[in-house]
Amino acid sequence: MPRVQLPSVYLKRGREKSLLRRHPWIFSGAVERIEGSPASGDTVDVLKYSGEFLARAAYSPASQIRMRVWTFDESEAIDAAFLRGRLERAIESRRQLGMLAPGAACRLVFAESDGLPGLIVDRYADFVVCQFLAAGVDAWRSVLADALFELSGATGVYERSESGLRRKEGLKSQHGLLVGSPPPAVIEVEAPTTRHFVDIVHGQKTGAYLDQQWNRVRVAGYARDAAVLDAFSYTGGFAIACLRAGAASAELIDTSADALAAAQREAESNGVADRCHFSPGNVFDELRALREARRQFGLVVLDPPKFVHSADQLHAGSRGYKDVNLTGLQLVRPGGILATFSCSGHVDSALFQKIVAGAAVDAGRHVQILERLSQPADHPVALEFPEGEYLKGLVLRVH
Repeated sequence: MPRVQLPSVYLKRGREKSLLRRHPWIFSGAVERIEGSPASGDTVDVLKYSGEFLARAAYSPASQIRMRVWTFDESEAIDAAFLRGRLERAIESRRQLGMLAPGAACRLVFAESDGLPGLIVDRYADFVVCQFLAAGVDAWRSVLADALFELSGATGVYERSESGLRRKEGLKSQHGLLVGSPPPAVIEVEAPTTRHFVDIVHGQKTGAYLDQQWNRVRVAGYARDAAVLDAFSYTGGFAIACLRAGAASAELIDTSADALAAAQREAESNGVADRCHFSPGNVFDELRALREARRQFGLVVLDPPKFVHSADQLHAGSRGYKDVNLTGLQLVRPGGILATFSCSGHVDSALFQKIVAGAAVDAGRHVQILERLSQPADHPVALEFPEGEYLKGLVLRVH
């Protein structure tokens, strides 16, 4: 059967360089002209100014990222079989990593890094949660959900497409069951050293933050006998891991009283609640109050939310990272540990280290890097898509 002629998008002369390096994004300013009338989410052929084929991509007329590449192979059609193949490849890679054990949680699909631009899929025990964050994958929502239901063996596939990224794509928020049985109020999952309860309907993101699972183990290795401060604790993943590893006590600070209530339930489930203290409130204010009270801790963990959402927020966000690290450094007892993180993709590892170094100078502390931490193997970074690398962390000895 002859292939249906797709709409064609011609790029301006010289604007194909990133595609020749196999980068999957094409911005609106690179477009010279369009032949055909593609709708949001439609597949288009991307061509050089001279008409040579470059890529096959999903079209998004509302976004500055006008097209996201599905494939650089002209012989590949974008259909249900193509999408199923990409899902199979992503799931099999997690299987090879040993991340699909019963009761475990992991990221099954990491968007562009797994060749499915804009699709996030997380697995929590027997349930799968999706985020369709770009027009292309949104157009294939039902096909992808059905394939995930079959390939993952999930009891149900649930959608949490509520990110601001959807607004940039001209898409409304979507939230609800896609396939299978509805999830229970909480799902119990086994992390590497702890047990957690995840609310995939109301929790943050897809229900939890899976990118810190293994970093919690690394940080907990420094916690024996320490008084721990877990700032921006959410449901207490770092604090609970540290207490399970032998920390003497943990103080958890978060803006959300609901998150701290969940942290208390998880601390009780892990048998460490008697060594926890929960402090709801503005984290910056609470940290300053601890400093004024001359409190110090053997291990301080700073895992704030994203401070930089776009390039124009870089200066203000960097200031925020410096302020919180300055106070955090002042709260570490001499010889103690600071574990500090940034999940802002616009703040690369070199800049983050520079920010923390500036905070150390202002705090008057001598600081050594013991470890550099990043996102785990179920959040892979495609070499041609460095934007996929967003999480960075430093484990520091503070004197």
